[in-house]
Amino acid sequence: MRLAEKQFLPAVELADDQGAKAGDKVLAMGHPLGLSFSSTQGTLSNTRRQQDNFYYYQHDAALNPGNSGGPLFNVHGQVIGINVFDLEEGNDLGFALPSAFVLETLAAYRATGRTQVAARCHSCRKVVFDEMRTNHYCSNCGAHLLLPSDAEPYEPVGTPYTIEQLLTRLGHDVRLARRGINTWEIREGSARILVSYHEDTGLITGDAHLCQLPLQKVSELYAFLLRENYQDHGLTFSVKGRDVILSILIYDRYLNAETGEARFRHLFEMADHYDNILVDNFGALWKHGNTYHADE
Repeated sequence: MRLAEKQFLPAVELADDQGAKAGDKVLAMGHPLGLSFSSTQGTLSNTRRQQDNFYYYQHDAALNPGNSGGPLFNVHGQVIGINVFDLEEGNDLGFALPSAFVLETLAAYRATGRTQVAARCHSCRKVVFDEMRTNHYCSNCGAHLLLPSDAEPYEPVGTPYTIEQLLTRLGHDVRLARRGINTWEIREGSARILVSYHEDTGLITGDAHLCQLPLQKVSELYAFLLRENYQDHGLTFSVKGRDVILSILIYDRYLNAETGEARFRHLFEMADHYDNILVDNFGALWKHGNTYHADE
């Protein structure tokens, strides 16, 4: 990926992490579960955990979907690893690829003098380009090796295809919105909308998370939500925990690109409309990522 324009941005140091040791405090950063700029703290428990011919850092900083590919920092603000995966049954057991290996791989790639996409063989560590392989096998050691070009582009079918059609017509890039084969996250103004297709029930839901309940005078806001629900605008207000949510429900048998586009357009527009009303008129709290702030 490249930036559209050259920009001078602050940088972090990718450290040669030979000094890392068990017991060191670390910080994992990323966008877990679609949330922005989240960080979790933990401790290195092993600096040479072997898995599939690689050595990883093992740590207990909590990792969730969205942390993969994010940095692992030491207490000096240096990147000492790249988080790659965790074990679901491992009780916050995470793994990071040491930055020393990343630096070594970058140096090996630069030494080829080429700019095409390549992969480093997991067996012999050779940098391999597409034309150097024989039937997806490393030309140096014979290990099975896949490149990004081998991945087939995802093509939705059925109801997910229709949903992506209507989201595209509404001006959203579905490649960036996908959170799974049946889940999409849309940003519309200040609102965050989660679109989900539940195959087992045939139900398509659009849930706009608007804001959080106010600290005082909650009854006035509840009364407003009930009045709006009574008006039957094709949308429904609900409260989950302290989140105020505006939702739409559609059964897949009644969905097509034209009618779906109109209904989701209505949801997106009203979500961006209602969150301002709830904050300005009822003292609700803005929701930013996973943190709530009063509008001062």
